[in-house]
Amino acid sequence: MNKLETKDYIVFLIYFVIVSAYGLWIYNRKKVKSAEHGASKDYFLAEGSLTWWAIGASLIASNISAEQFVGMSGSGFKMGLAIATYEWMAAATLIIVAVFFIPVYLKNNISTMPQFLSQRYNGTVAMIMAVFWLLLYVVVNLTSILYLGALAVNSISGISLNTCMYAMAIFAIIITLGGMKVIGYTDVIQVFFLVLGGLATTYLALNLVADHYGSSGVLSGFNLMTEHANDHFHMIFERDDPNYLDLPGLSLLVGGMWIVNLNYWGCNQYITQRALGADLKTARAGILFAAFLKLLMPVIVVIPGIAAYVLYKEGNFQTDMLQNGELNPDRAYPVLLNLLPAGLKGLSFAALTAAVVASLAGKANSIATIFTLDVYKKVFNKEASEDKMVTVGKTTVVVAMILAVIIAPNLGIDKKGGFQYIQEYTGFVSPGIFAMFILGFFWKKTTSNAALFATIGGFALSLLLKFLPGMMDLSFLGPVGFAVPAGGGVYEIPFIDRMGIVFVICIIGMWIISMIENPDGKKANGLEVDAQMFKTTPGFAVGALIIVGILAALYTIYW
Repeated sequence: MNKLETKDYIVFLIYFVIVSAYGLWIYNRKKVKSAEHGASKDYFLAEGSLTWWAIGASLIASNISAEQFVGMSGSGFKMGLAIATYEWMAAATLIIVAVFFIPVYLKNNISTMPQFLSQRYNGTVAMIMAVFWLLLYVVVNLTSILYLGALAVNSISGISLNTCMYAMAIFAIIITLGGMKVIGYTDVIQVFFLVLGGLATTYLALNLVADHYGSSGVLSGFNLMTEHANDHFHMIFERDDPNYLDLPGLSLLVGGMWIVNLNYWGCNQYITQRALGADLKTARAGILFAAFLKLLMPVIVVIPGIAAYVLYKEGNFQTDMLQNGELNPDRAYPVLLNLLPAGLKGLSFAALTAAVVASLAGKANSIATIFTLDVYKKVFNKEASEDKMVTVGKTTVVVAMILAVIIAPNLGIDKKGGFQYIQEYTGFVSPGIFAMFILGFFWKKTTSNAALFATIGGFALSLLLKFLPGMMDLSFLGPVGFAVPAGGGVYEIPFIDRMGIVFVICIIGMWIISMIENPDGKKANGLEVDAQMFKTTPGFAVGALIIVGILAALYTIYW
């Protein structure tokens, strides 16, 4: 039944009160200390305020949203455990970011990604990317998070779609107006509800599978799933698998999946902002904590989808899984939520809301940070005071959220699928951005024109390879592993492979341009980088090795 009972509303109210009261308490404490660090630094970065566990929790709360709960569960229903590669490879990526990326940002006092580009290249590159990131965050990320979250909440509560959007937008604005410190510490509570509610749904799903086959217990349910849906427990697809275009085999381990993750976790204001206000040891510990949480995420967002698939094959949910008369895998998670008993359903409802609101708040804060520090202060008011910048930031939050509420229903996000929607549109620019960052970090000869080539040329190349199958026959690429049949006799380059190809071309192009313009490397690169920055503590090294070992075991078992 698509509605909540009194017990559910009570549980949700408890969640709302706890988050709001804790956020208010943090905000009141924050006001006393703001003058110590400067109002703008305190508001945008919570400089020196976030602990390692707050940083780690905030990273996960900002990352996990409706596209994971709904989209990844739907992908689990459709293609199985392989979709977990986005989560598990992220754990490995976070270790790389902590060791090599964060030290560069912190050593050079970087507050925003455009600031890094301005310091490393020039103001033109920085401004182009600042405007691009603002458009991407508002039009793609903020809208999709808001709309998909509203759809999911609507499907389990019966509350109208518009009401869900307005309520979550307002809740997120309230949290965001408190600044990064309020976001960071309330995210700890958001993650608690997110994990607890998610595990409750997984527990239900596994028990349903066990009960269906006359057994009991979650372990029995999991074993029965692996037995009756063995094809859904493989991480690496063969070329003849119908899902190869989405997850192209070994490219997930040695190809484009690294571009997806390294760009997202290492070159993204939305993510890196959580660690930019901390010292290196705290930032690294927080990121390592986030990597451990990433290992857990597929249990919450993928396993329920596979369980729904097993039950669907056995004749359950035949009507519930349909949308407009056709099977819609994205309905898997909401269908399971609606089977939860009163109280637990409220907990899962709170978990889903927490995921959406935390992501909205984090994204809105990043939009405000980039606009205020990289656009407003540099173009409109170079002498802006600390208090003035905070006011502009808060105004930007409200305007961005209003724009998202207005345009979200008109983008067709629900028809395309939220996870695919975000990946496709950010994937057009990810290879070029990552190439620009990685060479900017570690190759002093890289020039500003080379960076512009990666930014603009990478985008153009991505578009070309996307639409190339409609202009020419790509079947000749089949033997080398890139092009596969996409139906209608057309061969298409898988999305992940396309990103890898564009990245390699961007790197080669940047090398050629830089060698022509700056062969001797005499031009200063504007960054302070030395080998000592990349040394880690023994504790971090042990934690990183444990994560790598777990990942190796998971991929070995479920290859």
